[in-house]
Amino acid sequence: MVLGLILWWWFALPRTLFEQPLATVVEDEQGLLLGAKIAADGQWRFPAADSLPEKFMVCARIFEDRRFWHHPGIDLRALVRATGQNLRAGRVVSGASTLNMQVIRMSRQRSSRSWWQKTVEILLALRLEVAYDKATIFQLWASHASYGGNIVGLETASWRYYRKPSHLLSWAEAATLAVLPNSPGLIHPGRNRSALAAKRNRLLNKLVATGYLDQASADLAAAEPLPAAPLPLPQLAPHLVERIAASKQPGRWVVTLDAQLQERLDLLAQQQLQQLAPNSIYNLAILVLETRTGKTLAYLGNAPGIAREHSPQVDMIQAARSPGSLLKPLLYSLALQNSVLLPHQLLPDIPSVFGGFRPENFYQQYSGAIPASQALARSLNIPFVHLLQQYGVAPFHDALQQWGFGFINRPPEHYGLALILGGCEVSMWQIAGWYSSLARMLQNYPTHQGRYAPTDWRAPYYLSGEAPAAEASSWQANPQRVGAGAAWATLSAMEKLERPGTEGKWTAFSSSTRVAWKTGTSFGFRDAWAVGMTPHYTIAVWVGNADGEGRPGLVGVQAAAPILFDVLRFLPQRSPAWFAPPLDDLRQAAICQQSGFLALPVCPVDSLWVPVAGQRCQPCPYHELVHLNPDSSYRVNQLCVSDEKRILTRPWFVLPPLPAYYYQALHPDYRPLPPWRPDCRPTSSSEAQMQWIYPARPGRIKIPRTWDGQPSAVVFSVAHRLGDIRIYWQLDQKMVGTTRQNHILELQPAPGPHQLVLVDEQGYRLVQDFFIVE
Repeated sequence: MVLGLILWWWFALPRTLFEQPLATVVEDEQGLLLGAKIAADGQWRFPAADSLPEKFMVCARIFEDRRFWHHPGIDLRALVRATGQNLRAGRVVSGASTLNMQVIRMSRQRSSRSWWQKTVEILLALRLEVAYDKATIFQLWASHASYGGNIVGLETASWRYYRKPSHLLSWAEAATLAVLPNSPGLIHPGRNRSALAAKRNRLLNKLVATGYLDQASADLAAAEPLPAAPLPLPQLAPHLVERIAASKQPGRWVVTLDAQLQERLDLLAQQQLQQLAPNSIYNLAILVLETRTGKTLAYLGNAPGIAREHSPQVDMIQAARSPGSLLKPLLYSLALQNSVLLPHQLLPDIPSVFGGFRPENFYQQYSGAIPASQALARSLNIPFVHLLQQYGVAPFHDALQQWGFGFINRPPEHYGLALILGGCEVSMWQIAGWYSSLARMLQNYPTHQGRYAPTDWRAPYYLSGEAPAAEASSWQANPQRVGAGAAWATLSAMEKLERPGTEGKWTAFSSSTRVAWKTGTSFGFRDAWAVGMTPHYTIAVWVGNADGEGRPGLVGVQAAAPILFDVLRFLPQRSPAWFAPPLDDLRQAAICQQSGFLALPVCPVDSLWVPVAGQRCQPCPYHELVHLNPDSSYRVNQLCVSDEKRILTRPWFVLPPLPAYYYQALHPDYRPLPPWRPDCRPTSSSEAQMQWIYPARPGRIKIPRTWDGQPSAVVFSVAHRLGDIRIYWQLDQKMVGTTRQNHILELQPAPGPHQLVLVDEQGYRLVQDFFIVE
C-alpha cells in the first residue's frame, strides 16, 4: 500500500504540466513587442519570459507565498492555520495554497476545492519541488496565472494593462499584477476599482513593513492610477506576425526588425496614402533590408488604417504582382557577365515587331540606337526586348528560377519576350532579395580578397539568430551568380536614373546619399515600384491596389520613388558611401567611342573599365573604311577613279537605315554615309539604303474606321540612309506619290493583297507585300 502510494506519487506528475496552446509573440532584438496572434483556444497566453522581474517576484511572494524560498512545496504553518479555519467553518474558506499548489491546480484545471482535491494538490506540490527548481516553479506560476478575461500570464498582463514588458513595471504596477491572480474574476481592472486599489495598497504597506519600500515610495506608488480596460497590443508588423504564425510553431519569436524604424514607416505610409487616396489608390508596402547581412529592418506588408474593403490584411510583400521594368537590371547584369553586352554598347531603339508582340517605350519615342547603360537608366522597353532576344528567353528564365522567383513557374515560351517588361509575377520579397544579393556581393568582394562567398546570393531573412540559409529555401543551391565587375557596372548605370522632384538636384549637395535604384510600372498602371540599393540598405516600395485595379498616374517614378527617398532619409548615413570598384574583376579595354563595342582599328577609342567577360564581346559592327572623292561628297572606288591620290579613305560610323533615321534626329553630329558618285555605283550591291518603318514586314493590315463609319487611311513610312533624297511610291504598279526627307505616305488600299514598291533617285528599290483586311 505504502509502496503503491509512493509509486503513484512519483509518476503522477505529468511530464508536461501545461499543454494549452500559446500565442505567437513577435519581438524585436531589444525585447519590444511588435505584435502577437492569439492562441488557438482564444486566450492571450504569452510564452514565459526568460526571467521574472525582481519587483514582481517580491510582490507575488509577499502576497501569495511569503515562505516560498524555504518550504518544500507546502507551507505547514499556513496549512495548519487554514485547516483549523476550514474545520470550524465546515467548508473550505482558506486555502493556504503555495505557488507550487497553485501551479498544480492550474495544470490540472480542476475547479473543485474539495478536501480530496486539496490533498492531491499537496502531494503533487511536494513532487513538483523534486522535479523543478524554485525559479522554474515561480516562472510556471507567473506565466499561467489568470488575469481576467482571456488574459493569461504575467507577460500578457503587463502588455495588455500597461503596454510595456514586465521588467519595466513600477512597484505599483507590479503590486497590481501580483494581487490580480488571487481573484481575477472579482477584482478586474475597469470594475471594482476601489477593491483592487485597497488590495494593492495593502500589499504596498507590507512591502514597507518588510523593508522593500520606504513609506514615501509606497505613498507615491499608491497614488499611481489603476489600469482601465485592457489595452490593445502593439501592431507594428501585423503581416510579419501573420506570416510567422502561419509558418512557425506558436511561441516567442525574435525578429531583426527595428521597432523605431517600423513605427516611422507606419506613419509615413499613412501620410502617403492620404495623398494617393483621391486617385483611388489604397495600398502600399515597404521593405527595408540591411544589405551586408540580408536581414530585414522594416516589414510593412500594407499601410495601417486602411478600410476593410481595400484588403488591409493582404501582405503585399509576399503577394504575386507584375514587376514592370524591375527585371531589366537582372538581364543587363547577366548579359554583361556572359559576354553578350558591354556597359555602353548601342542597343536598337526603333519601332519593332517580334511575331505578334510590338513593344513600345513608355513615352512612345525612339532613339534609333542608345547605349545600354542609358537604356537601363531611362528604362526603355524596346532596347531590352532586343537584348532579351539576343540573350535568350530560356537562359534568362532559368536564372530567374534559380534565384527563387517561384511565381515564374511556367515554361519560357509561355512568357516569351514580354518577360522583360513585366509579363510575369514576382513578389517584393523575391525582387528585394535579388537586388540586395547583388549589392551584398559587390560590397563583400574586396573583403573576401576577390572571391565570392556562397552566402552572398540568398533570400533575405527576418528571424534573429537564424542562419540565413534557413530562409533561402526557394533559391536553388549554388544559384547562378553575377560577377563583381558586372554588378558594379549595373549599379553604376542605375545610379544615373533621374531622381523625382527636388531629389533631381542631388549631385549639387555633398550630403546627398548615393543610391542605385530602379522603378517599375506594370501594364495597365496596376503596380508602381521603386527599389534602391546602397552599401548599407536595400529598400523596396510598392504602391497600388490589392485587388489589381489600375489607376492613371500609378507610375513607379511618380507614386513609389518619392516614398523610397523619404525612407532613405530616415536611415542613418554610414561609411562607405559607395561601392569600391572591384578591380580584380575589371579590365581596361579599348572601346569604340560611338558604338560602345570593342574598338576596331578604324574606331575612335576610349579606354574604359569593363567587366572581365567584356573582353570576349563582339567588336564594333558600325565602323567601316569608305573611299571618298576629294570633297567627301561622294563615295568612289578604283573602278571609276584611276588616280589613287584623288581617293580619300576615311573611317565612317554607319548605322542601318532605320536606326539612323531616328538617331540623327537626336544627334546632329551624325553624318549619313555619302551616296555613290553616279559613275562609280557598283553594279550589284547588298547595301541597304532604305528600311521599312511600317509595315515592318509582310502581313495583314486591318484599316480602322472613323467615327462616321468611313475607312481611314494606312500610314506607310520608310527610313532612308540619306536624309535629303526623293522616293517614288508605286502601289500595284501605279504611281501613288513621292516623298522627300520625311518619307511618310497615307494610302487607302482596297481589301485584298497588294504590293508597294519604292524607288529612290539613285535607283535603289524596296518592296513590301501586305494584305488589307476589311
